[in-house]
Amino acid sequence: MHNVLVTGGAGFIGSNFVRHLLRSEPGARVVTLDALTYAGSLENLKDLPDPERHTFVHGDICDLPLVTTILRERDIDTLVHFAAETHVDRSILGPAPFIQTNVVGTFTLLEAARTAWAAAGYGTRRFHHVSTDEVFGSLGPSDPAFREDTPYAPRSPYAASKAASDHLVRAYFHTYGLPVGITNCSNNYGPYQFPEKLVPLIILKALSGKPLPVYGDGLQVRDWLYVEDHCEAILQVIRGGRPGETYNVGGNNQPTNLDVIQQVCVILDEKNPGTRHAELIRMVPDRPGHDRRYDMDFTRIRTELGWQPRHDLASGLRTTVEWYLANPEWTAAISAQPAYGEWLERNYDQREGNI
Repeated sequence: MHNVLVTGGAGFIGSNFVRHLLRSEPGARVVTLDALTYAGSLENLKDLPDPERHTFVHGDICDLPLVTTILRERDIDTLVHFAAETHVDRSILGPAPFIQTNVVGTFTLLEAARTAWAAAGYGTRRFHHVSTDEVFGSLGPSDPAFREDTPYAPRSPYAASKAASDHLVRAYFHTYGLPVGITNCSNNYGPYQFPEKLVPLIILKALSGKPLPVYGDGLQVRDWLYVEDHCEAILQVIRGGRPGETYNVGGNNQPTNLDVIQQVCVILDEKNPGTRHAELIRMVPDRPGHDRRYDMDFTRIRTELGWQPRHDLASGLRTTVEWYLANPEWTAAISAQPAYGEWLERNYDQREGNI
């Protein structure tokens, strides 16, 4: 990798990957393309390692001329595609942006890469697409973990839009020979995560003494993956994964959502002696079509590339809580966005009023 384009690099996982890439690939130059929607922020790209090797471009992945210009003028050899609408709750209330960004946006990037790279031959170029375990649907209590060959069965507009983008990426490999890779990851958590997602939402609400909303009975099961482990997995697949192949990436643990919330509360109690944050937990009406259980079998990436997560849930959650406590400026800047307050009121405050 010499010149890398990271789409969605001002978002949660994307910004963590930009940092990881600048540390791990000292010869690489990185271009971040991000539309800076509500979940992307330049706050996430402050204090980068070796920042002179990084360039930010404000733009939309659906802008074909812009993407094509970046690929050609920057001589991009590796495109890592994070840019996506990702929140299931938002997709239920308004699915249109998910189709536009996740489907049309991915198609635009594929077309730009195909035309920009084909003239000189694909060579060592690589298009890497970051996807989710939600494309596989929901597991029962005794069902085996998702494998790379598990049939797709998305159950939300978000999951369906990511499934469509996965299919497009594979089609461009088989039809045009575009050298692609796909990773399907489980639930990420860690620094710089926009606080609409469970872990940062609970941290910030607990610190402010507000109720901690738990959907339904709180016994939904997810496979939690620390974001730095995910970044390492993506880099391993780009470096050594087979072109056209898919690799599952998981955290090797499956607690319930309620258990995750309680663990966060225990850590916060330790940081603030005399408080009992778990007393703020409130059960609220569940969201429609809520998947019950996810679990990832990541045997392929472990056996082929030697990757496995380095963080267990206990250490990852502690590191995450400590990061949010140590970065109140970031938290204040993100929380001050009008769109964030409006979303909390629309999705959580009204829901809590319907207990």
